[in-house]
Amino acid sequence: MNWKIKNILFILVSFCLAFSSCGIYSFTGASISSDIKTMSIQTFYNNAPLGPSNMSAVFTEKIKDYYQQNTSLTLVDEEGDLQLEGSITNYTLTPVAPSASQSTNQVDYTSLTRITITVSAAYVNIQDDQYDFDRNFSFFVDFDQNTTDLSSNEDDFVDTIFDQIVLDIFNSSVANW
Repeated sequence: MNWKIKNILFILVSFCLAFSSCGIYSFTGASISSDIKTMSIQTFYNNAPLGPSNMSAVFTEKIKDYYQQNTSLTLVDEEGDLQLEGSITNYTLTPVAPSASQSTNQVDYTSLTRITITVSAAYVNIQDDQYDFDRNFSFFVDFDQNTTDLSSNEDDFVDTIFDQIVLDIFNSSVANW
């Protein structure tokens, strides 16, 4: 056999072995036991004093969609094999980079502002409680107040932050990172 045929056979055998493995790993990094079939995700209520009023609905739908797209679990209303619940606990705007005005007649201002959102999440694995957790996840986005209007871009900032928090929760729960 020449080396091209050997390489092709090696690649084919490698793919066959990869797809016929034990079945608890996926391309998303999730390692879920084959005994686990369902997941319940409760509404993440907005307990933050600031932020858009629709954060609860946006985050809850975003996390449900992520688990549905990246696992083979069936979402149920309650009592799933895996259970996730929590709340949005904080939304803050913090000046990050103050800038001095060029005139003594003008007030100093903040050129860079940070939006930080914190989500508290509790995860329960009915079959193996070593993976259970109850912890906070947070992420932030910085924007320049001189060039970016917060009211026009806030939904995009919140989406970006929620995407990272959802990924962090997913990795902590079913990917065991």
